[in-house]
Amino acid sequence: MEINKEVINRFYTAFQKLDYKGMQDCYSDNIIFNDPVFGLLHGNEAKAMWEMLCKNAKDFSLSFSDIELIDNEYATCKWVASYTFSRTGRKVVNHIKAFMRLQDGKIIEHSDGFRLSTWIAQALGWKGVLFGWMGFMKRAVQKNAKKNLRMFMEKKDAGSGPA
Repeated sequence: MEINKEVINRFYTAFQKLDYKGMQDCYSDNIIFNDPVFGLLHGNEAKAMWEMLCKNAKDFSLSFSDIELIDNEYATCKWVASYTFSRTGRKVVNHIKAFMRLQDGKIIEHSDGFRLSTWIAQALGWKGVLFGWMGFMKRAVQKNAKKNLRMFMEKKDAGSGPA
């Protein structure tokens, strides 16, 4: 079980350094990822999401704590990301609980839980405060995140690299 703790430490330490390759190395090739913004991502989508987020990060800091090994496969931890949201220039402090399943020294499932309406309020300002709890606003944020990820992956696949 200690190897699982080491993998989680390695993942978030790499994230602190915005080292997406180090993060990706902690994932299995068939990783399944889920969070309130991007929804369900598989394999290269999840790996590309971290690359995109690391490459676009501004004023970024991250802390992680409370790694709990539930059994031989499952673990949780808490992490807090602070950054400037690039689209609006607003400061976001996101408190997240991660749930992970590990196998053979790799993360095979990763789910991040946080209140999407709180994130929307911080990222979008007064519009997010007023409408962030409403389904249409949450769906718009999710749709935009998926679109940005798709565009990032297309640029990368085309060989031109991210913008």
